[in-house]
Amino acid sequence: MNANQNAVKIKKASNDAGHFRIFATVMLGILAAIALIPLILIVIASFTDETALLRDGYSFLPAKFSLAAYIYMVQQGKIIFRAYGISLLVTCVGTVVSVLITAMIAYPMSRKNFRYRNVLAFFVFFTMLFNGGVVPSYMMWTQIFHIKNTIWALILPNYLCTAFNIFLVRNYYSNSIPDALIEAAQIDGAGELTIFFKIIMPLAVPTIATISLFTALTYWNDWVNALYYIQKPQYYGIQNLLIRIMNNIQFLKSGAASVAVGAGAITLPSNAVRMSMAVIGILPIVIIYPFVQKYFVKGVVVGAVKG
Repeated sequence: MNANQNAVKIKKASNDAGHFRIFATVMLGILAAIALIPLILIVIASFTDETALLRDGYSFLPAKFSLAAYIYMVQQGKIIFRAYGISLLVTCVGTVVSVLITAMIAYPMSRKNFRYRNVLAFFVFFTMLFNGGVVPSYMMWTQIFHIKNTIWALILPNYLCTAFNIFLVRNYYSNSIPDALIEAAQIDGAGELTIFFKIIMPLAVPTIATISLFTALTYWNDWVNALYYIQKPQYYGIQNLLIRIMNNIQFLKSGAASVAVGAGAITLPSNAVRMSMAVIGILPIVIIYPFVQKYFVKGVVVGAVKG
């Protein structure tokens, strides 16, 4: 009798789990569709004829497809590819340096035998609550470090090291890397740098991949640093070029016929070109994300647990 009751309970639990999986799959599918619909609409708009776009608005089934926007981008390749190269350079260099600094600061904070770990944690946490503001930061970076109108103005301010990422990595170190492993390496004569680069970093791949994705997204989407510190167009990234295009279109609507973009005067791009620029702007993230997605959940979940 008990065996039959247990079998019934197990079957009921299995059915409930199956129903929950179906419900969760449906809900995640709906959320994924909601997230993808704007992206799909942007891609379709970039391949839509400008006349149809102005007449009918944005539509999933446009009246006429056209490659005019991408042809225009090829014609203006020098400006666009330069901006694309600046964004790639800033994202790659900024991400590598930021991840290295973050991982190195988090390492002593995770060591229980480090005397000043709590003091260091306090200073890092303090930056999450308070900052000097825009004006003092601008004065410091331009008058002391003299980074205005240089490539470093796109890398150093604001995003090079964040407290959230430091605590995420520190918690991962504390929860996933046993102290006995570090002690064994010390007994074998390994120094702190050897332990960090040959033991800690290889074991921290999930959280390193996670903060790398966070940081790369931040650098790739950044336009604020260029707005504050850059006046030379040759240092504009793809996001700033897109903003300039949008501002120029708004200026055109107010009565101007054309403006100078880059080296010479060109006709302002259309709405379809704006959409194609947006497609190119998000393309690298779409390509890279599948390769780091398998580390993403593990790195966030384990790193977010309080150590």
